[in-house]
Amino acid sequence: MNKRSTWALPYFIFLVLFVAVPLLLIVLYSFQDDAGHFTLSNITRFFKDKDALSTFALSIEVALENTALCILIGYPAAWILANKSLNKSAVTVVLFILPMWVNALMRTLATAELFNMAGITLGKGTLLFGMCYDYLPFMIYPIYNQLAKMDQSYAEAAQDLGARPSEVFWKVTMPLSMPGVVSGIMMVFMPTVSTFAISEFLTNNKIKLFGTIIQENINNSMWNYGAALSLVMLVIIGITTSFQSREDDEEAGGLI
Repeated sequence: MNKRSTWALPYFIFLVLFVAVPLLLIVLYSFQDDAGHFTLSNITRFFKDKDALSTFALSIEVALENTALCILIGYPAAWILANKSLNKSAVTVVLFILPMWVNALMRTLATAELFNMAGITLGKGTLLFGMCYDYLPFMIYPIYNQLAKMDQSYAEAAQDLGARPSEVFWKVTMPLSMPGVVSGIMMVFMPTVSTFAISEFLTNNKIKLFGTIIQENINNSMWNYGAALSLVMLVIIGITTSFQSREDDEEAGGLI
């Protein structure tokens, strides 16, 4: 019990049971048919399924639009929060955390009810509004953390060399804050593609995203095809994450 590694044992068991085992089951089901035999038909079926491909394309489109909205709204908010001359109270930062204390499903249901009370037709516009509302904090905080810890001597040096405030922002602040922007994109884009509850409640199931197809297959006991779709999503997440890790390593190497 005196060894530090012993205290890590509960976390290791948790990771094995609730992370490693479920991922392993997804892979196994993806390459099995109903009889438990090895097959690639579940994977090839996705590339032949026009409905699944169109839904996947729509999910990418919605995710790109939501990510763009979160950047347009989140970056100025993060910049204001990190600017001590504009934000002199730490309470302001806490205000952006407060909505996250409420369950995301409850926030989505409340948003849908507000639209119904206002007589607004549920559709893509309400979907983007709800997604931006739910995922905006995940864009703001990575950018805010990056801006808050940024060395202000770079901006001061640019000002001393005669750079205008706009030039300081675009040539100094923006490039140095890009790691936070990339992290925010990762935290907004991929959950948007795989979500299903938000699209169901804010569009009355008129718009189906990729997560909805996975849910429908699982609910209809089509475990193998549902697992294959989940595996496709995991592969995409893994690829995008590897790109981010590579960029972080390159940035760290450049700083060294």
